Amino acid sequence: MNDRYEEMYQAAARYYINGETMESIARHFGVSRSFVSRLLKEARESGLVRITLADDLGSQSPLASAIADAFGVRVHLVPVRESANATVRFDQVARLAAQLFTEAADDRQLIGVAWGVTLTHVVRHLGKRPLVGSTVVQMNGGVSQSSSELPYVGGILQAVGDAFDSRVVLFPVPAFFDHAVTKELMWRERSVRNVLRLQSRIDLAIFGVGSFHGKVLSHVYSGGYLNGEDMMRLAADGVVGDVCTVLLREDGSYADIEDNARATGLSPGELANIPRRICVVADPPRAPAIVGALRAGTATDLVIDDVTARAVVERAGL
Repeated sequence: MNDRYEEMYQAAARYYINGETMESIARHFGVSRSFVSRLLKEARESGLVRITLADDLGSQSPLASAIADAFGVRVHLVPVRESANATVRFDQVARLAAQLFTEAADDRQLIGVAWGVTLTHVVRHLGKRPLVGSTVVQMNGGVSQSSSELPYVGGILQAVGDAFDSRVVLFPVPAFFDHAVTKELMWRERSVRNVLRLQSRIDLAIFGVGSFHGKVLSHVYSGGYLNGEDMMRLAADGVVGDVCTVLLREDGSYADIEDNARATGLSPGELANIPRRICVVADPPRAPAIVGALRAGTATDLVIDDVTARAVVERAGL
């Protein structure tokens, strides 16, 4: 153990466990208060100190309880002022989601990560938590018809890998194949089957909910993954959004949606095999898609702001 680590440990133990002030710790070690502050900051950033919060009372509010009782999920409610713009709303929800995700991650886990606007926000707030023997796995393909999104998708996955000091396994296939038969053939390839095997053993997953409508457009629908003709056909079939690129109706059905034969993400049925599934949402207009995702049983945990939660309750008639 090096001297710096020992200094961080002693300072953190005195500050967080014994309740000493920075001034008291500084006097004890004969250093400046600013030096102690830097030690504590390094202790947090290195993962030596992990700060957790008790579940907010808002998560026991009637609003959260209505969603929890109706859909069998743990609701983590984030109070956000109603006048907040979309960026602020996403950011505040992402902070709590990142904390929850960091606390849930553990050694020797397979950690599934979807990509999208919501996860872009979440990974910005991940705390450093070095894990032993864990692997981060991409849960759905990320190449669009118009361009490769691998740098965008890879950046999200790598941010999680860096935070957890974990190996990253990418899934370099399209978000949607042009033809279902192409997917069937690709699924026979050894390189693809290796990723599919990892996906089937995921212990912890985090994802958002894509929607045809929203104050912030879902990347699946703004990034060229589906064209205008696709969108019109899907809307006529009652599709309201997706989870991991698997398309959903508001009633939670998805199995008979023809385009899902071309989708590359984990279906709600496959997600249900994952012990802990954190769904992160922060956009009231996405309520129909969120209701569909909850009815499909995609999540064990829902991180949501109070305004979006109210929209979900109203939409679901709770």
